[in-house]
Amino acid sequence: MSLAIVFDSAGTLLKTVRSVVNFATKELIPQNIETTMLTFEDPARLLVMLNVNSSDLRECDGNQLLSAWMKEKEITFGISCGRNIIDADEVAEILYGDTTATAGDLQKAVATCKATVSRENDLFALNAGVIVNTRTRTIEFGIAAAGYPFPGVRELISSLHKKGIAVYVASGDRTEKLEMVADKIGIPRNRVHGVATPVTKAQIVTSLKSEYDIVMMTGDGINDLSAMRAADVSVLTLQQEGERPEILKKTADKIIYDIRDVAAIADELTGE
Repeated sequence: MSLAIVFDSAGTLLKTVRSVVNFATKELIPQNIETTMLTFEDPARLLVMLNVNSSDLRECDGNQLLSAWMKEKEITFGISCGRNIIDADEVAEILYGDTTATAGDLQKAVATCKATVSRENDLFALNAGVIVNTRTRTIEFGIAAAGYPFPGVRELISSLHKKGIAVYVASGDRTEKLEMVADKIGIPRNRVHGVATPVTKAQIVTSLKSEYDIVMMTGDGINDLSAMRAADVSVLTLQQEGERPEILKKTADKIIYDIRDVAAIADELTGE
């Protein structure tokens, strides 16, 4: 009985700290908000990951418009999630034409996120992104997210591999950062899918079902819902603090509070 497990990254394999700045008010949103939930609150919103080194961002002129800095540095992006499918060219017009957000606003989110996670653990991976609104044609929020593995993640991945279980990661995070995570926890890079939208995650799961007898999707957020529905077995992990929509709990075949519990579920599915 062949089994493949697809994991989300942030909030599932990694304990994640997020900082979000509201570009209109220039203020940080105080709580560790779930950025996919914030995105899905408005169908016109899209979560966009920026292919930027956080050190380059920290060193730029904070008074400069974020759009001008991105154009100057030729910063590329990837659409992470949203309720609607939007053409990348339209997103680019909003990103590079915005006249509200400054680089300093996003710098604030990055600095706050880094300071918070460094008090808990060594900085493991940091991503920067924004939420754009296709209705208002603006960048609404700036986002920084950093994280480190939950206890026992590397050991879990190793034990799954030893049992012949194929392990994949599909996440909205930047591919470069996701590959760094995969290297540290023992997942082959050819099984890493970065900047994966909810639709992409579901497509990955569906594709794997033609190769394996059973495909399990393990995630923690609303952006994992389509993939969970497409999977043979869906697992919702609540190890990351925060509220979850009731639809996630109703969809999940299994609900766990420690990612290491995936091992027992895998044994049950494979008859070990």
